[in-house]
Amino acid sequence: MKQYVVGVDVGGTNIKLGVVDPSGQIIVRNSFATKPFASSRMKLISALAREIEASIITAGLTKKQIAGVGIGLPGLIDYEKGVVRFLPNIPGWRRVHLKSILQKMVRLPVFVDNDVKIITLAESKFGAGRGVQNLICLTLGTGVGAGLILNGQLYRGEDNAAGELGHMPLNEHGPQCNCGGFGCFETYVGNRALLVLARREMGRPLTLEELFILAQKGNKKALHFWKTASGHIGNGLVGIVNLLNPRLIIIGGGISHNEKFLFKTITDTIRGRAMSLQGSAFKIKRAQFKDDAGIIGAYVLVTNAKK
Repeated sequence: MKQYVVGVDVGGTNIKLGVVDPSGQIIVRNSFATKPFASSRMKLISALAREIEASIITAGLTKKQIAGVGIGLPGLIDYEKGVVRFLPNIPGWRRVHLKSILQKMVRLPVFVDNDVKIITLAESKFGAGRGVQNLICLTLGTGVGAGLILNGQLYRGEDNAAGELGHMPLNEHGPQCNCGGFGCFETYVGNRALLVLARREMGRPLTLEELFILAQKGNKKALHFWKTASGHIGNGLVGIVNLLNPRLIIIGGGISHNEKFLFKTITDTIRGRAMSLQGSAFKIKRAQFKDDAGIIGAYVLVTNAKK
């Protein structure tokens, strides 16, 4: 019997669900706002259970055809135990045994993991990283996260917490980060830092989208802004390239759509500062998946676990 997967992508604003067929295609999509259920973790878990059940019915399937439910969440996740350790943008989520609670409600196998790791699985299996044994998948947004595929396997670290690239310190005397550290990568290339840089460069507040449009029109200040930002990104990746020697760096997140003004400077910065062998070995690609990345990655999470 064909085995389908329900993929769930939990965000601080919206939760996206999809039923994925055995070929990795999404056949049913659904979404709902997080905020109405965020006041209580059990309200949110109950909403997840209802929407999972509804998605299976909408797809015209029975639970016997479902291999499992994969869920990506934006925070610290213990994959092996199925425990959400902490979600910074959804209150009340500390040490939540999501796997065991939800399994009892939906009567299906449930697998949970960090959202960036799940995006990395999607890109590695079906996207920009298909066939690559060693890669980094970097997501740039308000926060900066990364997933690592090493020797063809997702690297989780000793406590399932690997990939916090945004909190790699670049400057011990740099600005304080939300994590409590100083001079973290995120304090230079996260969206908040880029908006501060934009105001300084442009002399007035602008959105990143407005800066992209101005750069497309040839505005010199906007072009200089993107060159500075991409230089920061490249500089932060030099140590990772030297340490891990990846074949590919995949960049996703909102500003990755501006690859025209980012990727060449990032590449040049890394090649100019990395050790010669590692610096010549990598390529940069934009993430292939956008809104569907979490759902597709959840499918890979479940199918890998079922092997």
